[in-house]
Amino acid sequence: MTDKPQGGKPGDDSAAEEAAQVNGTGKAAEEAAAGEGSEELATAKRELAERTADLQRLQAEYQNYRKRVERDRLTVREIAVSNILESLIPVLDDIGRAREHGEVTGGFKSVAESLETVVAKLGLQQFGKEGEPFDPTQHEALMHSYSSDVTEDTCVQILQPGYRIGERIIRPAMVAVAEPQPGTQTTSGPDAEAKPADADKSDGGSDS
Repeated sequence: MTDKPQGGKPGDDSAAEEAAQVNGTGKAAEEAAAGEGSEELATAKRELAERTADLQRLQAEYQNYRKRVERDRLTVREIAVSNILESLIPVLDDIGRAREHGEVTGGFKSVAESLETVVAKLGLQQFGKEGEPFDPTQHEALMHSYSSDVTEDTCVQILQPGYRIGERIIRPAMVAVAEPQPGTQTTSGPDAEAKPADADKSDGGSDS
């Protein structure tokens, strides 16, 4: 007869070992899966950050493009308006001469005033007045004289008004300039000092 092994049933130890191996394999698989999941999550986050940075860069480039297009559009408009206004300056000169001779009347007066109003709204400004100091950056002297009535170079006559758009001068004002009479300013000082001296002499004479 064959003797039966003492203790547990045959195969119990091998079943336990197999169960332990299965459990160990499962844990390892879970750990491996968890590790792979962490790596995938990190990769996804990195790719998301890269895509977000790309999107922000594209958005910034688009905003810069829009600003550049708007700036160019305004520049083109300013150049076009400036060219039109420059071409109208001779017409405004004719209107000014006609007004000086009293010829701006009736329907022509209405048209002239409407034109002047329109060009002013478009930014054309007229400058140059009699009596203002001469400024070579704004005035062009066509005539020159001396006068004892001025203390500095002065525009005494406006031959043609100047025009500008904003800070840009389209045409300087054509003017007649008067300078102070030579010696006027240099003699004013000694004369002022001589008066008290004369007064002292008169006082001294009265005392004697």
